[in-house]
Amino acid sequence: MHVQAPPMNVRLNESRPLFLLLVEDDAEIGELISLYLANHNIDVRVVGNGADMDAALQQKTYDLLLLDLNLPGEDGLSICRRVRSENPIPIIILTAQGDDVDKILGLEMGADDYVVKPFNSRELLARIRAVLRRSEKPASVEDRPAGQAYLFAGWRVELFTRQVIAPCGIRVAMTGAEFDLLHALCENPNRILTREQLINMTHGPTSGPFERSIDVLISRLRQKIEADAKKPTLIQTVRSEGYMFAAKVIRE
Repeated sequence: MHVQAPPMNVRLNESRPLFLLLVEDDAEIGELISLYLANHNIDVRVVGNGADMDAALQQKTYDLLLLDLNLPGEDGLSICRRVRSENPIPIIILTAQGDDVDKILGLEMGADDYVVKPFNSRELLARIRAVLRRSEKPASVEDRPAGQAYLFAGWRVELFTRQVIAPCGIRVAMTGAEFDLLHALCENPNRILTREQLINMTHGPTSGPFERSIDVLISRLRQKIEADAKKPTLIQTVRSEGYMFAAKVIRE
């Protein structure tokens, strides 16, 4: 795989280095990614398999996990599912060119985004920044504007804490991509939104044309907010057009 390194003129404006854990068994690719991201205030630790990843996660807290799917031993899809079940860390998967099945499965396992090999390093940086931005939380309560929330069907979506509260009062864990999708739906109730519109609202221009990713996110979101995900009443499919959020939404 060839990683193209464009001019290093895009930097993350962070007060501290970001810490990224890369699970990649190709040492050359790992070194190229590490060197490029180091110039953008991202400290990368590279490990070659799931066991070493587990040890690294126990030793330190990382801001993001970059996960190759083709690994020795435990494969990347299994690792993604396992990590997501116990750790809220944002996950970006690396997939082979044109392998849509792996993209779909990775998203279904809880990944926040994917990057297709071979990739341009500028694209990788953009994806990392986008996922971290979606997962970002305010530093302090004092800095948050008051009263920014959506209410629907007993649910509460708090924009500045990025929390979703179920009607029973329990906080429901959401990935950054899932929260952004729910936010977009709440802003456009009872309106048909195409997959392309939802991609632009949630992922932005770096997302690429893979519309199936929205279908996967919709399915994941239904599993969390619908009484019966197989017979959804809130997020309705509009055949040949897209989706509609059929709920009365109140902005608080």
